[in-house]
Amino acid sequence: MPFAIYKWRRSAALLFCSTPIMVGLLFGAARAAEAGWRPYEVPPSITNPEKIPVALYYPTQAPMRSTVVGSFTVRATLMAAPEAKTKGLIVISHGTGGSEFGQSSLAEALARDGYLVAALRHPGDNYQDGSLWQKPLGAYFTERPRQLSRLIDALLADPEWKDRIATDANGPRIGAAGHSAGGYTVAALAGGRVDLSRIGTHCAKEASEDPITCGMIRDIRQMQAPLVLESTVDPRIRAIVAMAPVGVMFTEQSLKAITVPALIYAAEKDRWLPPRFHAAWIGQNIPGAAYRVIPNAGHFAFMNTASVPIQTLDGDISDNPPGFDRTEFLKQLGEEIPAFFDRTLTLAPNGIKRGVSP
Repeated sequence: MPFAIYKWRRSAALLFCSTPIMVGLLFGAARAAEAGWRPYEVPPSITNPEKIPVALYYPTQAPMRSTVVGSFTVRATLMAAPEAKTKGLIVISHGTGGSEFGQSSLAEALARDGYLVAALRHPGDNYQDGSLWQKPLGAYFTERPRQLSRLIDALLADPEWKDRIATDANGPRIGAAGHSAGGYTVAALAGGRVDLSRIGTHCAKEASEDPITCGMIRDIRQMQAPLVLESTVDPRIRAIVAMAPVGVMFTEQSLKAITVPALIYAAEKDRWLPPRFHAAWIGQNIPGAAYRVIPNAGHFAFMNTASVPIQTLDGDISDNPPGFDRTEFLKQLGEEIPAFFDRTLTLAPNGIKRGVSP
């Protein structure tokens, strides 16, 4: 079923105009036949005692061989030989309690399109470890984006990978994509800043309309005065994709100051993060952002279907609203998002106005 476009704040024709030939000429790299993957790890340091597990996906000419990893199937060849050059680096941030394999179909599509893709498992906020939620809420919102920046640091310093990442006069071509709390994470890297009092005000008024979000947060009553956290912006990020993001905590001023190209997806039937409080707040305030509402989609529509039930506060992650075809949606997502990064990472480096009318 074609996606209805409820609101565009950037020209769709320009957003998805790249042809395979044009992209190949612009990037100097042809689309790879397949995707490979391998485990990677950002080591601990004196200032960051936690290691970061990562799944790296990359273009390869090796035949595809699927691998079952935990509850997900990765349709990429384990330890395949990577291509010498890639179009750039895309980092992927999962939602709360997730893993580096929840968005594997998107990572595979980006790798087949020619990107090096790094999907991390957030320390303290993954399916094995929820300790980050036990810290003050401010730590949750600052540590998540910093973990992604640590991953970028590691890959840009790694002799095996740094020269494979395409660069231009503005530096390495780097984009970021995230789902749910991962959507928050990439928006924070682009310049969004958190005011914890916005959560307090929101939940005091809208807890019945946003019960899962407000039910997860401790000490809401203490969040009354403005409590703006320090910026976690990473200027190396040139474009972002946020899928069903949590967003009510962002200040309007900080969102309006974001200059990187942004593609924001909302799920029409999202009960975990109702779009009018979260995705819409981000999509309507970032200048020039493309904001899309996916009809009949639930919160987990952006994740791969798991092979076993995975229960959450809003049911099994593999459940869909009646009539929603997640397989077809993920296929289309795997075409749209690479096309978005193909265009924005080539023609819209960080800080340069895009010259496209809203």
